[in-house]
Amino acid sequence: MKSGNVRQVHCPTCQTMVVWTHSNKYRPFCSARCKLIDLGDWATEKRIIAGEPVYPDVGEDSKNVL
Repeated sequence: MKSGNVRQVHCPTCQTMVVWTHSNKYRPFCSARCKLIDLGDWATEKRIIAGEPVYPDVGEDSKNVL
């Protein structure tokens, strides 16, 4: 999504158009609020990377309990 020499992208959280420049300290987000909402989604596992866990949860009867 280019407009002349200025690149614009959609904010991943609210879909607002954001100018991609060095002066935008929140890029690719439009604001600190959207950036924190995204971080919260990852922290609460609303967003995950597909695939098998690298370190699966350890059960009580596992021999790998520390």
